[in-house]
Amino acid sequence: MSGEREAAGARSTARSTARSGACEAAGARGSAAVPPQLRRLLDEATARTYTRAERVPLAELDSWYTDPATGTLRHTSGGFFSVRGVRVHRPGHPVPDWDQPIIDQPETGVLGLLVGDLGGVRHCLVQLKAEPGNHNGIQISPTVQATRSNYLGLHGGRRVPYLEHFTTRGRHRVLADVRQSEQGAWFLRKRNRNLVLDAGDTAEDIPVLDHFTWLPLATLHALLAVDDLVNMDTRSVLACLPPPPGPPAVPAPALHSETEVLSWITDQRTAADLRVTPAPLHDLARWHRDADGIRHDSGNFFEVIGVRVTAHGREVAGWCQPMLAPVGTGLVALLTTRVDGVPHVLLELRPEPGSADVAELAPTVRCLPRNYTALPAEARPPFLDHVLAADPTRVVFDSVQSEEGGRFHHARTRHLIVESEPLPEPPGHRWLSLPQLTELLRHSHYVTMETRSLLACLRSLPEYGTPGGAA
Repeated sequence: MSGEREAAGARSTARSTARSGACEAAGARGSAAVPPQLRRLLDEATARTYTRAERVPLAELDSWYTDPATGTLRHTSGGFFSVRGVRVHRPGHPVPDWDQPIIDQPETGVLGLLVGDLGGVRHCLVQLKAEPGNHNGIQISPTVQATRSNYLGLHGGRRVPYLEHFTTRGRHRVLADVRQSEQGAWFLRKRNRNLVLDAGDTAEDIPVLDHFTWLPLATLHALLAVDDLVNMDTRSVLACLPPPPGPPAVPAPALHSETEVLSWITDQRTAADLRVTPAPLHDLARWHRDADGIRHDSGNFFEVIGVRVTAHGREVAGWCQPMLAPVGTGLVALLTTRVDGVPHVLLELRPEPGSADVAELAPTVRCLPRNYTALPAEARPPFLDHVLAADPTRVVFDSVQSEEGGRFHHARTRHLIVESEPLPEPPGHRWLSLPQLTELLRHSHYVTMETRSLLACLRSLPEYGTPGGAA
């Protein structure tokens, strides 16, 4: 990331710190986009609900222990998640072998969004929720955001609000229901059920609990331009919304046919030589553990830290847990172009150690830029310099979004969308039309979390989507 960008980030942070309430999340660029009524609700939620995370040594985490044989960090209940080690072998890659810690959470959580019609306008029922890893406190979450351990009550706390709407079949019309991936670089084959239900005009009969509110869908999309306000899980669910109803669509022109795209994905997955094997967490090459946590010898990538959480307005009042803390701000970027007038995006079929099926469709660029001080030059993403040096008139979206605050500590990623000429496709990349990408999102194991996040942002732009009128 350029020095100018770092300086701008520092100025934005200073201004954000000076403001009160949850609207600190907005940052200098997007604060004006927060409607006054929502600003008031955010400030009220900040005064009534919070999570405070105090960093503590891993050895002092209540209800967590280190497996003496493997070094794996586990919860005494056997639930929630663990932090383990893996050894990755990828011949032909600029870095063919590496070790790393990874979060192992084999259960499937629920990310549920209720939508309905209020006054003839499509709304979403969202929660104003604080997570221990959020750098700014309150963010906009889906109606339900719960791990299986949480919604089964393993934490011993209060029930998850509105969960019954998503567990009782036939209660509402299903708009989207698909298991989607989490970050394959940080999670081991993690999936969440992304579920969107339509309450229609019965939405007015659903009680609105504390820290929840109905937001117009168009407003929710517009808020994606605000830094650190719409959380990662909400962005994921928004990306899964189907297009609005209408007459049968004529197949849109595309650079590659659907059959060609699916064949290319299958071919690349079959040819990829990616082997991920368990490795003792206390014996990972170039990683070390001390009283403060687990970190890479270079000081890059991420750390595994311990936090003690005090909470108000959550299902439980306090707990301890490990968290993954990235070193630096990440970058995800999409190049867009038009083929016969149809928007296309340039995607990379990217193998990741945590992918359930070898590789998924990632953005044009996904990286932590500072990591490349410790990696060979040939490992640098092919379009990184292209998007960082893009003409400002071609940048159609630029905001900093937070990653999931339940597992990641102060993890933030710059989201950049740049309009481009139809560039040649390097190995592992393809231009896909937006209708093709939307169709793939109806299925599991195709589209990464980072791509879904950027797709939600892209659809918030009038020329790329119809954010107020999803089905």
